[in-house]
Amino acid sequence: MPYALFCNDAKLSNAYPTEGDVWRLARQSGLVVDVMINARSTAHLQLDNDYEIRPCAAEPEEDPWQNRAEAEQEFNIPFAS
Repeated sequence: MPYALFCNDAKLSNAYPTEGDVWRLARQSGLVVDVMINARSTAHLQLDNDYEIRPCAAEPEEDPWQNRAEAEQEFNIPFAS
């Protein structure tokens, strides 16, 4: 099942094959922040504002694998195979 970036119920990104793909793109776009849980624990990554990554259906004319290939070229992000 493909994944995409959402804010509330609005789909903000193309669909990509894996959740990790969307995390990489969100990080590249500056949408990921470090959050401290408490003074003794290390920071963990979280999406900024009300963004979330959810499974979604790709649009009928959309190919998540092609979206991934285009993002890899555009942003020079090495996606895992």
